[in-house]
Amino acid sequence: MLIIPAIDLKDGVCVRLQQGRKEDVTVYSDDPAATASAWVSYGAELIHIVDLDGAFTGQQLNLESIKRIRKAVDVPIEVGGGIRDEDRIELLISLGIDRIIIGTAVIKEPEMFRQACRRFPGKILAGIDAKDGKVAIKGWQEVTQRDAIDVAIEMERFGASGIIYTDISRDGMLTGPNVEATRQIAAAVKIDVIASGGVSSLQDIKNLTSIDDLYGIITGKAIYSGAIDLQEAIRLVKEA
Repeated sequence: MLIIPAIDLKDGVCVRLQQGRKEDVTVYSDDPAATASAWVSYGAELIHIVDLDGAFTGQQLNLESIKRIRKAVDVPIEVGGGIRDEDRIELLISLGIDRIIIGTAVIKEPEMFRQACRRFPGKILAGIDAKDGKVAIKGWQEVTQRDAIDVAIEMERFGASGIIYTDISRDGMLTGPNVEATRQIAAAVKIDVIASGGVSSLQDIKNLTSIDDLYGIITGKAIYSGAIDLQEAIRLVKEA
């Protein structure tokens, strides 16, 4: 199991939002590449990047920051946010991005997602963001009537290499992850599942390690605020 630091990009800088609200933003660093380097120096083996401008608008506006992060670290990078066509996927892969996270297009353009999984095997993950069990899209601004578990099963069938599951009511709130909902997603599929949203303490991480075959845990605000020591968290999951 991996502890995966999150870098959320908005206007080229490293930020965190509260429950995905674009007006409720805290800037943590104006040098995302240096932040990524720091996380790697602490032992991170994978970096999770979200282009928030892309998630809200469908147009990625943080490519330069993503390029700088790629040059700064030698571990795999996964990127999501506003990736809604194969040309954008091809561009990011050409820049050395290892894994691509597709969220809104999972619901809006399922055939594109299926084709992307075929064209880029092992590189496409489904980002499933849920509120009360229902999938949310477009930067969490729209909640659909699709059940998260049903979508996870469908994306596995389409060829997704993994799923990032986020409970959006917990994200950025430091209130603890939705362990039971994450457990249900992990039990429903055989591909990798990564937990995200609300991880605020080492106890939260311990709780998530109880989920069989969970691939990783994303944490953002908690490591920026100091609520979680990244090195200690990494050590904890390795021991577990």
